[in-house]
Amino acid sequence: MTSAADVEQKLRDKLKAADVTVIDTSGGCGASFDVAVVSDQFEGKRLLDRHRMINTALEEEMKSIHALSIRQCWTPEQQKAKQPS
Repeated sequence: MTSAADVEQKLRDKLKAADVTVIDTSGGCGASFDVAVVSDQFEGKRLLDRHRMINTALEEEMKSIHALSIRQCWTPEQQKAKQPS
């Protein structure tokens, strides 16, 4: 079983993410997750490419995950711009 902590750690490690939020939306069985990732590695990448990077980072975990919802995949600058002043 894949845990939210496993997914978070893998995204932090593989994408050198500055911020990662992972919510297990499967009720604890590890089959469905909602993620938000902030990484410098997204700079200059299209949204589709960012999603591919997340899926590639979780390649091994995706064998047991049935649903992955990518809520946000921002650069640190985009995250800063979206925060209320």
